[in-house]
Amino acid sequence: MSESIERLLSALDPEQRQVAETLRGPVRVLAGAGTGKTRAITHRIAHGVMTGVYAPTEVLAVTFTTRAAGELRQRLRQLGAPGVQARTFHSAALRQLRYFWPHVHGTELPTLTESKIPMLAAACRTLGLRAEQALLRDLASEIEWTKVSNVGADDYPRIAPAKGRSVADQTPETIGRVIAAYEQVKRDQGRMDMEDVLLLTAGVLASDERVAAQVRRQYKWFVVDEFQDVSPLQSALLDLWLGGRDELCVVGDPAQTIYSFAGADATYLRDFPKRYADTTSIELVRNYRSTPEVVATANTLLSGTSSAGVDLRSQQKSGSAVRFVGEPDEVAEARAVADRILRLQRAGTAYGEMAVLFRINAQSETFEDALADRGIPYIVRGAARFFERREVLEAVTRLRGAARSGEGDGSPWLEVVKGVLGGMGWTAEPPTSRGQVRDRWESFQALADQAEEFATERGIEASVTSFVEELDRRATEQHAPSADGVTLATFHAAKGLEWDAVFCCGVQDGTVPIVYAEQGGARPDAVEEERRLLYVGVTRARRELMVSWSAARNPGQAPRRQPSRFIVPMLPAGQQPQQTRGRTKVARCRDCLQPLSTAAEKKRGRCAHHPVRYDEALFERLKAWRLETAREAGEDGKPLPAYVVFTDATLELIAEHRPASMAALAKVNGVGPHKIERYGEAVLALVAEGD
Repeated sequence: MSESIERLLSALDPEQRQVAETLRGPVRVLAGAGTGKTRAITHRIAHGVMTGVYAPTEVLAVTFTTRAAGELRQRLRQLGAPGVQARTFHSAALRQLRYFWPHVHGTELPTLTESKIPMLAAACRTLGLRAEQALLRDLASEIEWTKVSNVGADDYPRIAPAKGRSVADQTPETIGRVIAAYEQVKRDQGRMDMEDVLLLTAGVLASDERVAAQVRRQYKWFVVDEFQDVSPLQSALLDLWLGGRDELCVVGDPAQTIYSFAGADATYLRDFPKRYADTTSIELVRNYRSTPEVVATANTLLSGTSSAGVDLRSQQKSGSAVRFVGEPDEVAEARAVADRILRLQRAGTAYGEMAVLFRINAQSETFEDALADRGIPYIVRGAARFFERREVLEAVTRLRGAARSGEGDGSPWLEVVKGVLGGMGWTAEPPTSRGQVRDRWESFQALADQAEEFATERGIEASVTSFVEELDRRATEQHAPSADGVTLATFHAAKGLEWDAVFCCGVQDGTVPIVYAEQGGARPDAVEEERRLLYVGVTRARRELMVSWSAARNPGQAPRRQPSRFIVPMLPAGQQPQQTRGRTKVARCRDCLQPLSTAAEKKRGRCAHHPVRYDEALFERLKAWRLETAREAGEDGKPLPAYVVFTDATLELIAEHRPASMAALAKVNGVGPHKIERYGEAVLALVAEGD
């Protein structure tokens, strides 16, 4: 047996082996991209079974996708632990619910619905609310968020604005009413949705001690993968499964937290040692996927930010330098990517080992067109091809009808096209929220852009009829079968995958980070989530990585775009944004590199919307002291203006850096020799009060 155990463990690197040998919880594994986390946790479980510490049927390994659960089961079978349960949260909960519900309630379990949409449509009708499919899908996503975040219909109008939640142009009060109506329709129909599976399971475990005791006798050892994606509801269910025990191993990477908008909360992973005082925390840092050049880019992308995770160390030999490529417009960018793909394929990289990644699905069309022009096969992952998308098919059908009927005869044909799109909901200004309504608008905008481009190319020969013919040509060319094709996918859809060559495209400000991450009501950390999303894209590459952006959307437009603030520090001098060249250097935020506009922002060195980093209690003490000092220093009963003592920005810096000496205080922006002399001792005393 000892020889078998040694063979099992000898296949691991030192950090993976530490995970496998730490059989008793609580354990937290911070696993960077490409560091072999699945290998580590499956060997840990197999080691526990082999040594007799774990009975296979008493282990529950939980992950987030059916594919990941299947991979865990397959690897565990290969390692000699076939009896271990590896399931998603929903699968594990549904199995328990189906068994215990009839015993506890004496009734049949409500029917699990495949889709919220029909019930949501009925709920909207009861409220007299007209909702198209795109809005219904966005409302369904919002209901999912409320349920996994434990936000009720009555609480939604109060909580949603603070959380930066929005659905199209609906008010929070309207959405709250829709949520309540949906729940009523669902109850009337005797149905439950996927979130109810978790809620009802948690309810049964919390209300019936006999059921809880039986589940806890069944499962004594827990492993949760992708723990950065756990929601409040999933965390609560996990607590009920544990029942106060701490035989728990969690695995995740804070740097790959990209689903906060759907309810994921990485604080459960980050704060795990605070909750479990005896936690063994292990970092997996050896990256086996990517070259040192790719890993260095990934590390630099997060370095010094609140998104920083483990510092990866590549275990591969050196490869090609990472390419940073700026093009005048999106068409030129797509052509440059397609040309590079052709060169790599001729040099021996299979099409199936390459991927073009972007922020939103609507960006795929330009790349589909460029690849089709060169006869390069491709596969769109996570979405339909552009011309197969429902809204695009409908728009082309309406345009064809307009062409046949002579609609708009005598009017400029471009106005006819925009009129058709406008009748379907397109507007010149994009919606401010994410979701299906935004995706639908992006598809319409792509068609409007194609019309503009077609008008430029054809001039007076262009018409609605010839434009529809052009769309049909593109659709036909882009429908070619592609068994071994280049993958086109969003950064979100690429998570968990990897390729030899990766092209991260459209990496300009306004797209990465996406514009609505900074618009009214957005979460303060929304921009950082966009940085992590790009990090996920970058770390998909094994050998070749190209990061590109375009200065304009369409050919001939003014070059108003800048490369994403996330990549500016990595760009060669010749590719730096125009405003950073020459003698005049624009002050930029030290977190996101966005230009700073106000004097207060420039003094702080950060944008106003970034999360508070200073000691808030110390800041309040300093403000109270400043107010009293200003009163005492005034004349004729009138206090000095408070900012004369210190500005808010300076007090924030003092509260952030907490200087412990006069020398340290003198380094704070806004604290000169005169103020050191007058206020230095008092400020240092206030800082020391909190120590």
